[in-house]
Amino acid sequence: MSRPVDQVCPTRMVGNGSPHHFFGYYNKSTWDRSGRYLLSNRVPMMTADLTGSEVAEVGYFDTHDSDRFIKIGTTTTWNWQMGCQLQWLEAEAATQIIYNVRSDTREGIYPGFQARIHDFATGRERTLPMPVYVVAPNAQFALSVDYSRFQVTHKTIAYHASQQEAVLGNAPDNDGIYRMDLASGAARLVLSLRQLREFQPVASMDKAIHWVTHLEIAPDSSRFLFIHRWTERVEDETCFLHRLFTVNPDGDDLRLLECTDHPLPQLQVDFDPHAVGTFDYEKSAYQISHPAWKDSQSIIAWAPHDGAIHYHLYNDLDNSVKIIGKDTLVENGHMTYSRDGRWILSDTYPDAKTNVRLLLLFDTDNHVSYNIGEFFTPPDLGKHNRCDLHPRFSPDNRYISIDSVHEGSRQQYIVDVSGLI
Repeated sequence: MSRPVDQVCPTRMVGNGSPHHFFGYYNKSTWDRSGRYLLSNRVPMMTADLTGSEVAEVGYFDTHDSDRFIKIGTTTTWNWQMGCQLQWLEAEAATQIIYNVRSDTREGIYPGFQARIHDFATGRERTLPMPVYVVAPNAQFALSVDYSRFQVTHKTIAYHASQQEAVLGNAPDNDGIYRMDLASGAARLVLSLRQLREFQPVASMDKAIHWVTHLEIAPDSSRFLFIHRWTERVEDETCFLHRLFTVNPDGDDLRLLECTDHPLPQLQVDFDPHAVGTFDYEKSAYQISHPAWKDSQSIIAWAPHDGAIHYHLYNDLDNSVKIIGKDTLVENGHMTYSRDGRWILSDTYPDAKTNVRLLLLFDTDNHVSYNIGEFFTPPDLGKHNRCDLHPRFSPDNRYISIDSVHEGSRQQYIVDVSGLI
């Protein structure tokens, strides 16, 4: 294994460090297309076990005006990992922002949850009937899933129900992935959990609960990817099983790229799930996680293929697979390609001894990995409240946005990589 080349890049906190700020997941751009405005969630505490009543302010920093924070609304529909799925509608002529909010209604496909679109220029807002997971780059549609199902299967990305937690079937035919039109709010189920359960089934699915996660839409909005997961033991993430798929936005042409079905000794009655470390799941040899589109036909993911786990690049057209950074990208991380496809941005989970995370840039032309920053994380934050770096490129690839707690509060930081890239 080759050690990354140390090339620490200048890093600065966004804002004055009070109160706490974060963005969330790695797969969405923090910056608007001009590179001036930086989306953010503002909360009064660094950490808390969320109940669904905690209020987060939603807004953005103006990096050309002393990082002034401009509030656009509030939400109680958020978590530490993904925030409120705050994101720009970049394809719209007028700049718009979308995020998830709570609803008082008990009606609809997912009662209690909606999405709100805020017009950046006019301040006008409109509400959509479903929460969003990800918005298409063409800003015509969004994909939605049941965040209440995550409350059972994957609490780190769940929302507490507004009324009563739903009673969930293992693989119902009325739940799965919905496509919602952003202009009208019309939505329809394009792929159900029952369909996934019945697509090339394996025996481990028989008694398991099923769900989907990590949805990503291709840059040309022509297809989307997702991970199908199932398990008999939801309290132990090392028992999760995974498949990586792509599909058309209407649910047609479902393609299976990878399956990690394998024996699970953890399912024995005497197995203690509490003995599992916070990040053991992320370092599993059978994990599929953090898939991202390189372009509209290539997908990178941390995944096992032919018996070995690496960063693998999957071709969605011809099913070919190749290893990326075999000797240097040796840990699971949150990876993203630069827009020109040359650079891979990623991070690591905390080192077991030092509790330090690395921020990495990998040059695919020269096959060199650069360690551009090291960030301490308190080990007592735990699983659901942790603060992953979740690095994200600026539109011009000159800067990187991260969330971090290395200075004793939860804040957003900008890393200047212009001297390296």
